[in-house]
Amino acid sequence: MLRLNCFFKANEGGYAPALEAAKALTLASRQDAGCVAYDVFESATNPGVFMICETWTDAEALKAHMAAPHFEKYVGALQQLGALKLEQFDFPAK
Repeated sequence: MLRLNCFFKANEGGYAPALEAAKALTLASRQDAGCVAYDVFESATNPGVFMICETWTDAEALKAHMAAPHFEKYVGALQQLGALKLEQFDFPAK
């Protein structure tokens, strides 16, 4: 399994539209094959920051997700509204 934590820091005035894009991305991505979990969390201590936390069955599922039209649409919007930082963790199969 793969876990990704994508941190987002909004540009001035970009937080609300970015959060809406992240929510739309979450709803669409939960339907992707191989999606184990996908959610958005707002920071309680750092204004203007949220995190998208996603878990995938394998690299192939993540690759297909990243090629999906909804990914390109909403991640493109997020890139215009602030800065993204990605952390990826690989977990061996049990």
